[in-house]
Amino acid sequence: MKNIGVLHVITDTTVQSKYTHPQLTELAIQGSADTIQFRHKNGTTRELIQIAQQMQTVCANHDVPLIVNDRADIALAVGASGTHFGQDDMPVAIGRKILSTETIIGASARTEEKMLEAITEGADYIGFGPIYQTSSKPDAETPKGLERLQRMCEIAKCPVIAIGGITLQTAAAVINAGAHGIAVISAVCSQPDPIAATQNLMNEIQNAKQT
Repeated sequence: MKNIGVLHVITDTTVQSKYTHPQLTELAIQGSADTIQFRHKNGTTRELIQIAQQMQTVCANHDVPLIVNDRADIALAVGASGTHFGQDDMPVAIGRKILSTETIIGASARTEEKMLEAITEGADYIGFGPIYQTSSKPDAETPKGLERLQRMCEIAKCPVIAIGGITLQTAAAVINAGAHGIAVISAVCSQPDPIAATQNLMNEIQNAKQT
């Protein structure tokens, strides 16, 4: 099984404007994030490649995987460790044809059927959420809650990364519900001290996994 991180920090420049994607990458890694995800909905392909390349350089220097959301072409162009597909993005099966066998592929799934389909097609992990109400993604669905998360984790045949409104106060509960790890945006990017915020989240995750 590929090494799937437990704390995925999704860099974002819409919830805050103080830091760039590469700067957030460096700060999160200093705070012990073990996976960085790049998600940016605007900009040309050339611009996105330039940003992703800078992020990949930072990640490579620290031996931390970079996962590019939505765009297999950009992940391939910059030599990222993986890519993550939403339910409206490229099917996992096609991504598997384009990317190497070593590439990490994550897939968002909102239902058991979609989750099992993505796993069958070759997804290495499933992103499930939103667990709680979130302001980082305006089009997010109604929160799934911990019971649904627990059910998904019980039937999944791969790690489940929970996402959506997860904070320092709720991270442990999410891990205790069975999630392999969490993905966050505001809980790091919007905080006054992203390094400390990341470190505190990692501490919560590790403590929850030991209980």
